Amino acid sequence: MGRSRPHHGSRRRGRAGGARERRHTVTGVLVVSRPGAAHVESPEGDFELVRHGQREAMNGDTVEVALIEQRGRAPRAVVRSVLERAVTTFLGRFSPAGPLGAVVPLDARIGHDFFVVPEDPSPGRLGVGEGDVVLARIAEYPTRKSAAVVTLERRVGSAEELDLNVESVIASFGLPGEFPARALEQAEQIVADVEGALAKDRRRRDLRDVLCVTVDPVDARDFDDAVSARRLPGGGFELGVHIADVTHYVGTDTPIDNEAKRRTCSAYLVDRVIPMLPERLSNDVCSLRPGEDRLAVSVVVRMGADGKVTGAHMCSSVIRSAARLTYDQVDALLEGSLAADGLPGEGGRASEVAELLRALDEVRALRERVRRRRGAIDFETVEAKVLLDGGGRPQGVSVRRRTRATGLIEEAMLVANECVARRLADVDAPAAYRVHEPPAPDDLKACVPPLRELGLLDAETSAGLLAGDPFAIQSVLARAEGTQGAPLASALLLRAQRRAIYLPKNEGHYALGAPAYCHFTSPIRRYPDVLVHRALKALLAGRAEGPEMRAQATALPQLCRTCSERERAADSAGRASQKIKMAQLYEGRVGERCSGVVSGCERFGLFVTLDETYAEGLVPTRLLGSEWFSYDEARLTLTGEESGEVWGLGRHIVVEVAGVNVARGQIDLAPVRPGRGRPRGTSRRADTPAQ
Repeated sequence: MGRSRPHHGSRRRGRAGGARERRHTVTGVLVVSRPGAAHVESPEGDFELVRHGQREAMNGDTVEVALIEQRGRAPRAVVRSVLERAVTTFLGRFSPAGPLGAVVPLDARIGHDFFVVPEDPSPGRLGVGEGDVVLARIAEYPTRKSAAVVTLERRVGSAEELDLNVESVIASFGLPGEFPARALEQAEQIVADVEGALAKDRRRRDLRDVLCVTVDPVDARDFDDAVSARRLPGGGFELGVHIADVTHYVGTDTPIDNEAKRRTCSAYLVDRVIPMLPERLSNDVCSLRPGEDRLAVSVVVRMGADGKVTGAHMCSSVIRSAARLTYDQVDALLEGSLAADGLPGEGGRASEVAELLRALDEVRALRERVRRRRGAIDFETVEAKVLLDGGGRPQGVSVRRRTRATGLIEEAMLVANECVARRLADVDAPAAYRVHEPPAPDDLKACVPPLRELGLLDAETSAGLLAGDPFAIQSVLARAEGTQGAPLASALLLRAQRRAIYLPKNEGHYALGAPAYCHFTSPIRRYPDVLVHRALKALLAGRAEGPEMRAQATALPQLCRTCSERERAADSAGRASQKIKMAQLYEGRVGERCSGVVSGCERFGLFVTLDETYAEGLVPTRLLGSEWFSYDEARLTLTGEESGEVWGLGRHIVVEVAGVNVARGQIDLAPVRPGRGRPRGTSRRADTPAQ
C-alpha cells in the first residue's frame, strides 16, 4: 500500500541473468564510495565491483581484479589480490572484547573491524578506555583466514570530548589531521619582512598609498583578497584586486609546500576549518589584516564605462588594507541603512571607503551585464549554514543569498581570474586552469519534462536548451525568476552542469562564458592558486622557460587530478557535516509541523526542502496514501493510480517531522493533509526505498 509499482521486467538471479565468463585481469585503484558500493579505476576504464567482490581490499588500495562479463551489461569486477595497501593508520573507536581490544574505524569505507592482541601494551600505556577514539596503526591486514590486527599510537579523545559524527565525516572523506612537525617548524620561522621583500625585488610595487579593503563573511579568519576601485576622469573604472603573496613564503618542495600539495585545499566543515596552510601563515603572515603592511600579488584592471576590460597590469606588490568589512556592513551602506561614518577604517578614511564601495557596486552591475551578454549563466543559490553554540550544539540556521555585497566581490574576483588566465594562456604557461565543459545532451534532455511541468519552456527555448545554448538556459532562469518554480529550475539546470575541474591546459569555462579562466584569488586555501601564482611570477620575471616551470609542467597533470578529487571530497565533507547538525537541530523538533516544497522525486519518495531552514527531508511514497503510485522518471512525478493525484517538483506541502538519524544526517517527514491527523505508518529512513 502507498508505494510505487515495481518493475516486472527481466530481473533474474544467478546464472539465469545470462552466461558469465571470466575475462582478463586489470590493475587499478579501489574506490569505495560507501559501504557496499565500490569500483576500480584503471587505465582500461572504471569497473563496478560485484556484490561481495571487495573481499579483503580497502579504499585506495592498488588491486588486481578479474572482470566478469554479463550478457547485456558492462563488465563488473571482483578483487583477486591486493598489490599495494593505501591505509596504514586510521581513527577508530576502542572497546574491550574479552582478552582482546576491538577498534571500529570511523571511516565506514574501510569495511573491517580490527583487534588489539592481549600482549600489546599500547591500550594500557595510553590509558585508553571504552568508547575512546584512537589513532590505530595496522600491524596485520585482514585475510580470508585471519582477522586484522592493529596497535594503538595515540588516544585522540573520549566520546564526550569529541563530536563523533563530525569526526566520522572527517575520516570517511580522508581529510587530513594535524600538520607534520617539519611544516609547523618551518611556519614558525617565517616572518612578514615587508621591507626586506621590497628591497630585494625591484619589480615589487609599493601600493600602500592605494586605498583598499577586505570584504568577507563575519566569521572569516583568513583574508586572502583585498579590493580597490576608482572612477577614471574620462569615464570607466580602475579596479584593483590584491591577493596574498603566499608563494613568497612557501617555496617549491619545502615541508609546507609538500603538505599543501597533499591537502590541496582547505575544508570548511560545520564546526571547524581544516586549513591547507598552517595557521601561522593563513591567519597571520599571509592574511591581509587591516592596518598591517602585507605582501601581495596585484591585478590592476582598467575598464570602459560599459564594463569591458581595456587593459590589465599584474605585479608583486605591498599593500595596506584600510578596513576589514563584512558583507552585512557593505549591504547596509549600499542600501542606505548605514552611514559612511559607521564604517570601520584607519585614519578617518570612512568616507573614502564608502566611495570605493559604491564604485565597486557600479563595476558589479556593469560586469554582470557584460557576462550575461556573452552567455554566462548565473544560478540563484542559497547557502544554509547551521549555527552552533560554544559546545557545538545547533542553535539555528543562517540562510545566505547573493547580495550586492557578495556580488561586488565575486565580480572583482572573476575579472582578476580571467585576466590572469588570459595572460598565462596566451603563452601556454604551465598552470592549473579552471575548465568547465558544456553539459551533456542527455543531462539537458532530462531537464525538459520537469521544466515543462513548471511552465517554463516553449518550443524554441526547448530546442535551444537541448542544444546546450547558454542563452536558452538564461531564458529559462529569467522566466522562473520571482515564481515558485525559481529554486527548482535553478537546481535542475545546475544539476545538469558538469563539474568544473582543473586541467594543465586552458579549455575555457562554459558557465562563465569565459574563453580562459583560472583560480588566482585564494592561494591561502587552494593549491591550484599557488600553482597559478608561481606561473604568473615566473612569466613576469622572464623565467617562464626556467627549470622551476619545467618541473611544474611535468607535475601538472597529476596535481590537477589530485586537486579536483580533493576539492570534491572537501565539498562533500562540508555538506555532510552540515546535514548532521541540521538533523541534530530537528531532533528536538520531532512532531513539529512545517511547510516546504518538493525539490526531488524518486520511486521511493519525495524530497522536501523546508521553507524556514532549507533543510531537506524525505517523505516515503508509502505515506502519500493507500494506493499504488506510478513513478514517471522523465517528469519526476508520482501519480496515484486511483486518485490521479500528482506529486511533482515545485508542489508546496505541509509536513510533520517524523524522525531523524543524526549520524547519517537524515530527516524523515510525513505529509499532513488538511483536516486529517498524522498519516499512518512509521517513517522510513531517507536512504531506504519503500518496498
